Amino acid sequence: MKGKSLTLVSLLLVAAMLLLAACGPATPQVIEKEVVVEKPVVETVVVEKEVVVEKPVVETVVVEKEVVVEKEVQVEVVVTPTPAPEAPCPDRITICWTPPDITGVFRTATDYWELSAADAMTHGFKLVSLVSQAPTSHIAFGDQVGIIEDFVARECDVIGISPIEVEVVIPAIQKANEAGIPVIIVNLLEPIAGVEVASYIGFDNTEAGRISGFALVDYFGGPGVLGTGREVEVELGTYLDLAWWEELYETVTDEERAAVEGKVAIIEGIAGGFFSTARLNGFHSIVDEFPGIEIVEEPCAADWNREKGIGCAEDFLTAHTDLDGIWAASNEMGLGAMLASEGADRLELAGEGPVLGDDKVAIFTNDVTPESADRVAEGKMIAETHHGFPEWGWYGTEFGVTMVCGGDVPEIFDIRPRTMYQENARLFYPQPALEPIDWETIKEGGSPRK
Repeated sequence: MKGKSLTLVSLLLVAAMLLLAACGPATPQVIEKEVVVEKPVVETVVVEKEVVVEKPVVETVVVEKEVVVEKEVQVEVVVTPTPAPEAPCPDRITICWTPPDITGVFRTATDYWELSAADAMTHGFKLVSLVSQAPTSHIAFGDQVGIIEDFVARECDVIGISPIEVEVVIPAIQKANEAGIPVIIVNLLEPIAGVEVASYIGFDNTEAGRISGFALVDYFGGPGVLGTGREVEVELGTYLDLAWWEELYETVTDEERAAVEGKVAIIEGIAGGFFSTARLNGFHSIVDEFPGIEIVEEPCAADWNREKGIGCAEDFLTAHTDLDGIWAASNEMGLGAMLASEGADRLELAGEGPVLGDDKVAIFTNDVTPESADRVAEGKMIAETHHGFPEWGWYGTEFGVTMVCGGDVPEIFDIRPRTMYQENARLFYPQPALEPIDWETIKEGGSPRK
């Protein structure tokens, strides 16, 4: 009985254990997980585990395992070509130029603006055009102001100006500044207050007057190359500029200074104007140092005009039968004085004088053009101070194109005014000595003069 009871208990215990095994959770299993480095691919792995009680039971457990798979990827590379850099220079460049009048003096300058533009196109520029407009006379102040304002409205690439008078054109230059149009000023180097000027091409007007004063003193007895005083040997082509004259006159003796004599009249431009005043001041700074030079009357204002120059000279010739010389502050007025003297049969030719107190008159002037170079070469005018009209145009166009193409230009370009006389006149015209222009460098945005 006791044995049967024990057996019964044992069976109950086994049944209880089997019941618990069937209802309880499975034994947990640790699965290692790989670290993902690239894009994962999911792979299903079947893991079998056995749970043993009396009869093996197979349980299927599904887990997810991340596996790194290396995969070759073909990448299509699209290459976008780098655009070619834009050329520094535009296809069309328009330079607008206004002189103060249309006389031979400024026609010469205009010719060389045009020649330089043509030279640019022979060196590969597609189109460099020059627009030129001038007032009808040298006292038509409002005309030049209007011309400059028109250039601004037309959006010229560069504006070149030979001012009719400095103060008159300042408001118009300011409008060009506001529009961002570069301005080139010719015929002076003295900076203009209140405006931005990209480049001044020309000369100091006071210095030009001084050079004319030295030439006149030379002719009437001082040392130099023109008159009867101490003769100085110079090589052909030597620049008789202000430095040359000043160095020479540092050696002048008291006797030489006292030997300088002459009775001289002056024809000026616009009375009280910038250019006329500067040249008069320069001239007087030299001749006033020689007490034997007598200046008759006040200057006669001929407004830079040939016809008015003739009138002034006729008045002086009538009033002074013993006049020895006339200095006219510009070429047009000087040619007028020459014509008046020639018409009165009182023109003194180079090599004939001076003979003080006779009725012959020697002519001195400023500017230098093809016409006046001919007259000097013929001996009809004694000396003329070169102001560089070819240089204004030749380098003016060069500087304008340089700026449009992105290059830099000199703020001051001094043409070095100098004396032209009979022996060297043909060095000035018909073929003035001008430096070639490096258009290739300019086309690349370079600055050959800077």
